[in-house]
Amino acid sequence: MAGGMKHIVLFMIALAMPAAEAWAQEALPDPTRPPAGWASGQAAMPEGYGGAMLQSVILPRRGKPAAVINGERVELGGKYGELRVVGISESEVILKGPAGEQVLKMVPEVEKRMRPDLRKNKATREGGP
Repeated sequence: MAGGMKHIVLFMIALAMPAAEAWAQEALPDPTRPPAGWASGQAAMPEGYGGAMLQSVILPRRGKPAAVINGERVELGGKYGELRVVGISESEVILKGPAGEQVLKMVPEVEKRMRPDLRKNKATREGGP
């Protein structure tokens, strides 16, 4: 009887496999797929960037530093539209144009703040209130 039960369980598992595979393919998006509009160049830009978004910074040992702004490589001293690249560092690019200077940061929305509970624990360890 145990042998018969084993066959039934294996048969049930074999029946459930195709359904589980179909469910997994529908439920999980491809993490390597580019964002919507990427191929057509219509990808949505985050608000507050003024149309220019810094994507990469290239700091070679020899040669001119460069930046990739909205998919376009621009070297130090080069022009991006009407703006001239006047400064490149590890985390930002400075553009200068008729309206003045504009700073593009690699991760502009990141603001470092200490969590309140960690601040309290640190004060307690140091003998504070």
